[in-house]
Amino acid sequence: MPSDPSAAPQGTAQPPRFLLAMLLSLLSAFALSQAFRTVTAMLAPSLQADFGLSGQELGAFAGLFGLSFGVAQLLMGIGLDVYGLRRTVLAAFALAVLGSVLSALAPSYGWLMAGQLLIGMGCSPVFIASTVFIARHFPADRFAQFSGLGMSVGGLGLIFTGTPLAWVVQHWGWRIGFWVLAALSLLSWLLIWRTVHEPPLPAGASAAPREGWGQSFLRLGALLKLPHTWGILALGMSGYAAFLSLRGLWLGPFLIGRYGFSLVESGNVALVLSLIALVVPAVSGRLDPGVGRRRAWVSGLSLTMAALFALLAFLHGHLAAVAVIVLMGLLSGYSVLQYTDVRASYPNEVTGRALSLFTAAMFLGVALMQWFTGVVAAWATGLGWEPYRAVLLAIAAWLGTASLAFRFLPASPLLSESAAKARAS
Repeated sequence: MPSDPSAAPQGTAQPPRFLLAMLLSLLSAFALSQAFRTVTAMLAPSLQADFGLSGQELGAFAGLFGLSFGVAQLLMGIGLDVYGLRRTVLAAFALAVLGSVLSALAPSYGWLMAGQLLIGMGCSPVFIASTVFIARHFPADRFAQFSGLGMSVGGLGLIFTGTPLAWVVQHWGWRIGFWVLAALSLLSWLLIWRTVHEPPLPAGASAAPREGWGQSFLRLGALLKLPHTWGILALGMSGYAAFLSLRGLWLGPFLIGRYGFSLVESGNVALVLSLIALVVPAVSGRLDPGVGRRRAWVSGLSLTMAALFALLAFLHGHLAAVAVIVLMGLLSGYSVLQYTDVRASYPNEVTGRALSLFTAAMFLGVALMQWFTGVVAAWATGLGWEPYRAVLLAIAAWLGTASLAFRFLPASPLLSESAAKARAS
């Protein structure tokens, strides 16, 4: 899995410009990953019309990105150690370019799913590679700040899948949307190939010896024996999945189906969420309350999000619905605090693999929730119920249960030790 983040430089000095340039290159691929994982919200009506997809098939299509992403994430995390950031990202992200081309040419639903599978695999290392790059080469005491900044830059991809993509699809069709994504992905691949050459670790910081694949999997599995891992994974599979199921799958169908929005109007709402996503993660990183109160903040914010999903299920006015959706976007930045909580919950020698496991859980959760909500929508439609209410209530129940699990399952003993040291200092 990724190398020991404890090797990160200490202090508060600004990182050199060449490190920032390499990080931005890696984040360009992350931004495209964000675009790919939210593209279904704008393409859903067109895909349903062209291929006659049911809600369950649409949910399976959207969820396949998260499923292939999450499964491949475990392999990519080890690959980052064995082959390095540059080679791993370049080899994998080429699959995203190929997958987007295949999707643009897809003659049937099956080919569309094959393209989605390649895209998910291709995007799987880009965020964790950026996170590991920050952990290795940026000040350790500013991990939350730079991680939040990275997530904000990644939000640029969400902007494309708002109004711009809706306009493209409305005028030229969904296939052109995939062609544009393919071209942007190729440009990002070339930028990484040209720019990213990971520097050696700072003087005095030695990289951990490389492990074999079998040993890495065994050490990854050892994390599952720790009691505090299960609460982390429960919420990890739920918080981001809940918001992405709305933003990346159901936002367009919900606004169009319940409130009669046009595709571009629903794209405008998605654009607002995307603009929020540029700011909120960085702000959340700066507002980190510290190890003593961080888990309480995360638990409270996730329960609030669950309540907002339940409220949205029953709102009839479109202005009130949009206001609630925007509020959800403002609260969604708490996922940055989850990453910081993971980093603080494990010893330095296993932090990298813990971050990889957490990231894999996030996207497996996205896949499961998007697939599950598709099943719920099909079930509700068969009973003559409004599918969107059933979907939103299902998300609310899932997220609420996971939030309580995070709150009441054991926390890492390292957190109480760190909190005691902070109070003593």
